[in-house]
Amino acid sequence: MELASHTKLWPMVAAFGPYQPNMKPMNQHELEKLAESLVAGKLSVEQFVQQTGNPGIADVGEAQVDLDRHRRCGFPEVVYAQGKTTEAIVKIFHSLIGHGVEALATRMSAEQAAELAPTFPGAQYNPIGRTFRIPLSDKKPSTNGGRVVIVTAGTSDLPVAEEARETALWTRAEVNLIQDVGVAGPHRLRENLDGLTGADAVIVVAGMEGALPSVVGGYVACPVIAVPTSVGYGASFGGVAALLGMLNSCASNVTVVNIDAGFKGGYVAGLIAKNAAIARGGIAN
Repeated sequence: MELASHTKLWPMVAAFGPYQPNMKPMNQHELEKLAESLVAGKLSVEQFVQQTGNPGIADVGEAQVDLDRHRRCGFPEVVYAQGKTTEAIVKIFHSLIGHGVEALATRMSAEQAAELAPTFPGAQYNPIGRTFRIPLSDKKPSTNGGRVVIVTAGTSDLPVAEEARETALWTRAEVNLIQDVGVAGPHRLRENLDGLTGADAVIVVAGMEGALPSVVGGYVACPVIAVPTSVGYGASFGGVAALLGMLNSCASNVTVVNIDAGFKGGYVAGLIAKNAAIARGGIAN
């Protein structure tokens, strides 16, 4: 299901109408941290005024939207769509977008996306990864947040890999995808090793016995984020076998997230890539 191409951006926030969530101010601890950053020279006066003037939480009824997460954690809050009503998602999106956030939702069904499409006509829905992303019309697409490479063991791992890819793109990383290079055909990975060169982080998505991250880890000098999938036969126990195999990897640069957690893999890789870009003097904001 395609809602819109990436070149069709949705109208500005003014089109949303009179909706206004209840705002909660920053607490004393948050204000003290900002003041310490100002005194230490980590914040300019303008930045201090801007951040203290913005509320930390938007109460939209069904949710308490964290508007300060970008400052604290590097990236804004992401919406987990599964189990939420479209009405609740609309309110959360309005709150995020109204504060300059490019909204991202994960685990969104095609039915939810179809209901949201008229309200957000420029949104990008990925039916394979089940993500829903709303670019801001006043911000051009950017890939100044470092470089992430995603490697999949098999075609059946693609839904999780697509969730990771969309998440990493949302962090403004440059993302490349290398598909179907599992250990059953080891020559396939070897033929794609050039694609791993220069990566700030590599995400490896694999099911079955979960061996591929260890192999990739032996070829690269960057963090490898292993994402086990629930792909496999009976003894795979819905991804538990892959998870345990990855946790026991002998490659020292491999770390592991939860089963089918493409979002977590993409988010962590995005953080690593962003910090690497900053260290190189790039702009990643």
